[in-house]
Amino acid sequence: MIPPAASRVLVAGIGNIFLADDAFGPEVLAVLQARPLPEGVDAADFGIRGMDLAYRLLDGYDAAVLVDAVPRGGTPGTLYVLDLDGTEQDLVPAIPEAHGMDPVNVIAMARDLARWEDLPFPRVVLVGCEPLIRMRGDEPDVVCGLSDPVRAAVDEAARLVESVVGDLLQRTGEQLPG
Repeated sequence: MIPPAASRVLVAGIGNIFLADDAFGPEVLAVLQARPLPEGVDAADFGIRGMDLAYRLLDGYDAAVLVDAVPRGGTPGTLYVLDLDGTEQDLVPAIPEAHGMDPVNVIAMARDLARWEDLPFPRVVLVGCEPLIRMRGDEPDVVCGLSDPVRAAVDEAARLVESVVGDLLQRTGEQLPG
């Protein structure tokens, strides 16, 4: 049986604006927040606030779209759509990080919280971009601003997020391309 279409969708930008291409999620969210969103869709830049996102995922959303830089070995600027349902099931429960953001660990922690509180958990989809510049966070200097290929992908990513949200609003239980 296919679950009913989503009526509430969270779009969450993830990333550190001081770590070059890691700012992809916040940059896409800035574009999306300047556009009208469909009814039932909330968009927020979570930056590196993993605990905030974990708790927000438990606010009764049917689906969530995370937007982040995602190194997968492709050409910088390549966009991906990944259905994350089930990806965290093999993980050991995550240790909460108040100012950290490993999306898989955040999802695992939020799913555990949902189980403990007997709350529904949303379907989770990731719209990601292959970064050119990957910083670890321990470099001596911050690097603000996206690389050229990642910057060039921001508008297309915003359109892709809108498309994914539209699909989720229409057919939550079906497999998304990815």
